[in-house]
Amino acid sequence: MKDFRQLKVWEKSHQLALAIYQASKEFPKEELYGLTSQIRRASTSIPTSIAEGCGRNTDADFARFLQMAMGSASETEYQLILSHDLGFLNKEQNDKLNTDLTEVKRMLASLLKTIRADR
Repeated sequence: MKDFRQLKVWEKSHQLALAIYQASKEFPKEELYGLTSQIRRASTSIPTSIAEGCGRNTDADFARFLQMAMGSASETEYQLILSHDLGFLNKEQNDKLNTDLTEVKRMLASLLKTIRADR
């Protein structure tokens, strides 16, 4: 069992989720059960999947949860595009969140590659 708090990708994805929560506070109230809820769930699913994978017994299980985190990151990426195109995020917010998300995806891909090479 690994301690997920020791993983830089978990910390970075946790910070991203916090930033998305902060940015989505300004979304229209009628989006509370729509896009606001979706983007928050998708972004929190990234560090959640990493943490759950760390609690598994095998590297294969861990890799599977990292792959789920990657899927959630892609879902978050689309929801950021939609949020920006709808005018809910300004260019500066969108650029910062996308830069952070790209870094998380890069880190996930690197960790997955390492785990799969060790098998």
